Amino acid sequence: TAQNTQGVHGVYPLSVESVKAQILAIRDDFSIKAFKMGALCNAKIIECVADALETCDFGLCVLDPVMVAKNGALLLEEEAILSLKKRLLPKTNLLTPNLPEVYALTGVQVRDDKSASKAMGVLRDLGVKNAVIKGGHTEHFQGEFSNDWVFLEDIEFILNAKRFNTKNTHGTGCVLSSLIVGLLAQGLDLKNAITKAKELLTIIIQNPLNIGHGHGPLNLWSVKNLV
Repeated sequence: TAQNTQGVHGVYPLSVESVKAQILAIRDDFSIKAFKMGALCNAKIIECVADALETCDFGLCVLDPVMVAKNGALLLEEEAILSLKKRLLPKTNLLTPNLPEVYALTGVQVRDDKSASKAMGVLRDLGVKNAVIKGGHTEHFQGEFSNDWVFLEDIEFILNAKRFNTKNTHGTGCVLSSLIVGLLAQGLDLKNAITKAKELLTIIIQNPLNIGHGHGPLNLWSVKNLV
C-alpha cells in the first residue's frame, strides 16, 4: 500500500507467483511455530495461500481478516470473501475480526454479549475454532471502556479495557494479532497469549507516537522490554 496517517492512497497486490514463492522460501528454511495472515486482497491470493497450507506446517495460524476499510467499504470482493470462508476459516486456529468484519462474515450486528455469541455460532458453523471479536471499532461502542469477546474451544470470557482519548490508533488490530502470534510462538497457550497481548496493546495505546496529521501509528517500542 501507499499510505500515511491521513489515508490510503493506493493498494498494489502482490502477484500470486510472488506470494507462493515467499511461502515456499520460508518453508524450506525455517521451523515455524505460529504465523499470521492479514490482508490477502483477492480470491486468487487466498486460494494460493490455502493451497500452500495443505503442504506447509507453519504451526498455529492466526487470521486477522482485513476486509473492511475505516469508511465501511469492503476491501475484499464477494468472490474473495467466499474463498476466505471456504478455504481459510477452517484452517485457522484463531480469528481476530473487528465488528464490521464480523458482520461481513456472519451477517450479525454485534452490539452486546448475546449478539456476540450469536455471531460466534455462525463462525463456528463456518469452521472457526476460536475467535477474538474486537468490540471497540464502531460508534456504538464509544464509552469509557472497550470490550473484546473471546471465544475459545474450552472457555469464553470478555476482555475489558479502558478507552483512551487518542487519535493515534492506526494499526491496533494488526498489532493485537501480531502480539498474539509472537506470544504463541514463545509457547503461551491461546488464553494467556490473548490476555497478555491485550495488556501490551493497552500500554502501547497509552504511549503514542505523535507524528503526522491524521491517525498516527502505535509506539511498539513502549513494550520492547515486556515481550
